[in-house]
Amino acid sequence: MSEHTLSEVPTRKDELPPDLLALKTSNAEKGVNIIAQTPSRPYSYREDETVYDRFTTAHKALITAIVSFGGLAINLAALLVLSALPEISAAFNTSGTVINFSNALFLLMMGIGVLFWGPLSQVYGRKWIFVTSAVLFCAFSFATGVSPNLPAFFIFRSISAFAGTCFLVVGSACLSDVYRPTERGTALGWFLGGTLIGPALGPFIGGVIITYSTWQTLFWFQGAIGGVAMVLSIAFLPETTHGKWSDELEGLTVKEKCGQIWEWANPFRVIALFKYPKIFIVGVAASSLMWNMQILLTPVRYVINPRFHLTSPLQSGFFFLAPGAGYLVGTFFGGQYADRTVRQWITKRGKRVPEDRLRSSFVAMGVVIPASIVIYGWAIDQAKGGIPLPVICMFVQGVAQMICFPSLNSYCLDVFRNRAAEVMAGNYFIRYTIAAIGTAVVLPGIDGIGVGWFSTVSALFVAASSVAVCCIVIFGTERNKAEEKSAQA
Repeated sequence: MSEHTLSEVPTRKDELPPDLLALKTSNAEKGVNIIAQTPSRPYSYREDETVYDRFTTAHKALITAIVSFGGLAINLAALLVLSALPEISAAFNTSGTVINFSNALFLLMMGIGVLFWGPLSQVYGRKWIFVTSAVLFCAFSFATGVSPNLPAFFIFRSISAFAGTCFLVVGSACLSDVYRPTERGTALGWFLGGTLIGPALGPFIGGVIITYSTWQTLFWFQGAIGGVAMVLSIAFLPETTHGKWSDELEGLTVKEKCGQIWEWANPFRVIALFKYPKIFIVGVAASSLMWNMQILLTPVRYVINPRFHLTSPLQSGFFFLAPGAGYLVGTFFGGQYADRTVRQWITKRGKRVPEDRLRSSFVAMGVVIPASIVIYGWAIDQAKGGIPLPVICMFVQGVAQMICFPSLNSYCLDVFRNRAAEVMAGNYFIRYTIAAIGTAVVLPGIDGIGVGWFSTVSALFVAASSVAVCCIVIFGTERNKAEEKSAQA
């Protein structure tokens, strides 16, 4: 079966061919569920380009701003505690390593959460799933700030992560709903700019807060950000989906509805997408970038402070601004570069091939990021270059990541347009699972082999992922040519 025409995607009644519509209506009156039995639905609403004209340019920009703010909120929360690890560990009479494991658990719960939010948004629509997650994120962020003990801290923080990850997968799906493929990279660039600036701003803001207030204030601030996302989504975020799958439940019994909803929202549907090598490889490639980000940002207070004799959370917090500035700069041209690459290859080929989008990530992922992380690691390890060298490396890799992410994310949406939320859920699942592992092992790893060698291993991971992405482009393009020749024969 082609990856472009998956049969699991339900189609609204008014989109079905007349013969299939009549069959479905007749069987619904008899109480028979044929939704799951329909083998294929080649007539897809998404194939009509006018669907992208439902919203004005200004309205699309507002949608992008709202979902980007949500992405900023959850990613800011992910690393907000880094500058406060010693203070939180002292409050609960434990070690900084234990509190850092709460951050690893936070990232793991983000990965698990997408398995549920993505499919649910396709069944019930984007808007109210987004709103529901914002309410839960806000409530459990405040609850984390009043945690009476360490287990409560872990539980409340994990639930807030599970809820907030919806912003990422549903946000990406919203942009896929409203932007054409040739525009999508630019929109995702702005969205990912918000999601990646968050991890860099989080520790800096945390450093400011912990210098002048208590660690509880971190989570009250986090809850307030979630509250703003909730208000914005209720007031201004429209329903963007091209058709709720729940519309197909009309005429079914309660038992049949429950069975069909489980079939659609089953999180294992997301994991099953990894049977497609392209999706798995791109997911691993994105994960290598997240791994790189976590091993760069997580140990700053334990690595940078002793290296440069810094004494306060605020001082080390300034180091997080370097990658944040890189993400911000990369936002302005990373997505546009991906879209421009697509248009150039459309002109060259006379048609659009999804794999061509990945070409925009080759240099950044294969050369710039590995080189930056190696130089950064050994500069810290060998005490060379003073403050400017690691700061420059952090900035450069931030720019490079923002060139890669729009390309990787847009590719997933291009090849599985009818399952946008699910494919992004799978991508985020593997991405944050690997990020959680990186967060958990970075401090023990640096203690064991040193920051230089640990950075070298991380650079090799990114470089190997780049080679795999190159293989997708080469062999994927060749396969498309072979399929065309076979069709013409």
